[in-house]
Amino acid sequence: MMRRMRWAEDGGGTWELDMEAPVTMEGAARAVPGDPLPLGLSRGRRITRPKQLDFMHRFMSSPLVPSFSGYPTNGGQGLLFYHAYTSHLAENWCATILQQINVQKFLPFIKEISANHLKEIPWPKTICKHFAQIFSWGLGTEFLLTQDSSFLVEFYNVQKNTRGKAVFNQKLRGHNLTLETAWPGLFVDRSGTYWDVPLSMAIDFASVSSDSGLSYHFCLQHNSGKPKHFGGNETTRIPSSLLPGLCARAALSFKNNFFFWKKKDGKLKMVQPYDLLLSDPHISASGVIGTVASVSLGDCSARFSDEERLHLQASNAFRICAQRNNLAAFVDFFASLSTSAQYGNFQRPFLDLTRLNAQMHFPSGSSFLSGVAGLAQNLYNSQELNLEQLGAVCPELTLSLQQQIIGPFSFRVDSRILFTPSERNKVAQVEESVFAIDWALKVLGSAKATAWYSPRRQEAMVELRFFER
Repeated sequence: MMRRMRWAEDGGGTWELDMEAPVTMEGAARAVPGDPLPLGLSRGRRITRPKQLDFMHRFMSSPLVPSFSGYPTNGGQGLLFYHAYTSHLAENWCATILQQINVQKFLPFIKEISANHLKEIPWPKTICKHFAQIFSWGLGTEFLLTQDSSFLVEFYNVQKNTRGKAVFNQKLRGHNLTLETAWPGLFVDRSGTYWDVPLSMAIDFASVSSDSGLSYHFCLQHNSGKPKHFGGNETTRIPSSLLPGLCARAALSFKNNFFFWKKKDGKLKMVQPYDLLLSDPHISASGVIGTVASVSLGDCSARFSDEERLHLQASNAFRICAQRNNLAAFVDFFASLSTSAQYGNFQRPFLDLTRLNAQMHFPSGSSFLSGVAGLAQNLYNSQELNLEQLGAVCPELTLSLQQQIIGPFSFRVDSRILFTPSERNKVAQVEESVFAIDWALKVLGSAKATAWYSPRRQEAMVELRFFER
């Protein structure tokens, strides 16, 4: 199942899970609180970038792993290659040196060497001049304190604009506890714009959700310092939720799965599927409904601007939102409906896997109810429908299509469709699409290497994931 759906299932679209971020060496960013993630294929939350690189070096014969970030105004550096050197210092302690090679700056280096060779300028002088620009370094170490707890410290872009992160993970019975500090913390908004928060600290406590049932999530986050646009565009408006302050968020959701049809037989005997989680043809659906509440203290409490507040009052929204001085409280509910259909067992070498996933997400139930009430009033009074209220009723639609090409390789495209009834001659539009090639690692049961590309953000990355549909 595509990243957007897994994200909605994990928190109904209310939690900022890690997302791929090829603009930095750590390879991950978090969503701006209150914003949905841009389309992409989220990496496993506890699989760090150095671990992924080390696995690809050792078991996939990939000494260099590429990534691409094209927009210079959004921190893009062009084509990059990565290599990780991992050493296990003890049974419960490992250290990693991460190396990044900037191809865009490497080509001028080659040209200058050729020119200086004709001028008889010594090579060491030219190499030292460009070495710091071409290569970037990162350092990381992880301690397994117990079987259920770990402590990770990472530093990136050493000797340049050093970035750091410290993460403590503790597995509890039926729960996960995470304490994280990042300096600066990298965030991404809905449009794909990256933001640096000078200091970000978070405590995250969540129930381990099963396929269905009740789940809950609590997060306490503190931001310090003025956020900056990662690419240096000072004209972009800073998201208010990233401003300095303390914010507590809690969510409660209930999920239920329905199988309309599932085929267990028909598999080839003595033939292991390329991916065990993609081996059963089926037609299924799942629904999530929940509520989210937050309390903010400080500059980050300015959740709505004056213009947005007047718009909410005019639309008679049912959401509970109180904002006064530097304190704000907010309550809303959300819902999503997902459907999945699969044909094939992913065992045969050709065209034995076709998957279609669709998700309708309602990020704000209060806006939905206010839109329904307004439309009902218009119909009752025989008035023309309000297009803004009609747009509030329409969900966010995300579609994913996956098709096996040959053997363990399959092609996938994810698209997010927005309904825009307020615009003339345009009922809906494709906001973003992401294209990917998945390579199922058969020997591991359910694992894959994914290479994806986003035309809108001009970003591409190669990643590794385990146990993801």
